[in-house]
Amino acid sequence: MQDRVEPPILISRLMTFVLATAVVVLGVLVFTLAKMFPLNRPQVFFLTTTNIRDKELTLTEMPTDMDLDVYKKQFIREYVLARNEIVPDLAVMRAKWAHNDTGVVKTRSTDSVFGKFVMTDMVNIIRQDLDEAFDIRCSVEYPSTLSVVPVTNSTDTYDVTFTYICVYGPLGDMEYRKPYKLRVKLESNAKNAVRWAESMENPLGFRISDYNVIDSGGNILDLEQNDPLNWTRQAEEN
Repeated sequence: MQDRVEPPILISRLMTFVLATAVVVLGVLVFTLAKMFPLNRPQVFFLTTTNIRDKELTLTEMPTDMDLDVYKKQFIREYVLARNEIVPDLAVMRAKWAHNDTGVVKTRSTDSVFGKFVMTDMVNIIRQDLDEAFDIRCSVEYPSTLSVVPVTNSTDTYDVTFTYICVYGPLGDMEYRKPYKLRVKLESNAKNAVRWAESMENPLGFRISDYNVIDSGGNILDLEQNDPLNWTRQAEEN
């Protein structure tokens, strides 16, 4: 009797080998996909030939048919909110008030205005190395969308009316609430230059060149004593 493998048996062995190989490949794929999920860590890479952090973007004059006043008012509203709103997250606050190209207040202020800002009580509290939980919750309440009003006979100067509300204390049962009126001036010279690193936070290149608290008669008050971010001092005095 001749020793040979019948065709059906050969095909059966071949299919078994193919099936075993497919199972191994499938197992490797499942293991690889398991290591990849969840896909929550995207990596973004920017390839440049030179260091662009110190490069400047020169601002050109905007079209005359563009209603720039709308952008100016919105810029001021965002600036007042960024400068005064406090959320109970130290990392967020330190990033927003950072003294670098990514700090919102820094990139939207002139050096003199930012210098007064960093001297306030709240900025000093935020910059401390606090071990305890940071539980101060402050907000800026705008009475209406018309709270940013241009000052007559004064270029790029606006009055901003808002209420500063701050809830604090171990139980969150203490509140500081006070209405404020600001007079701010924009520096929007078309010759301004914006550093590349600042362009994400300040694409239009506006900066607050004057920031004051005023009374009902429009008189400028002492900023050190009346800045909303110095409310801790005012609360102690009252």
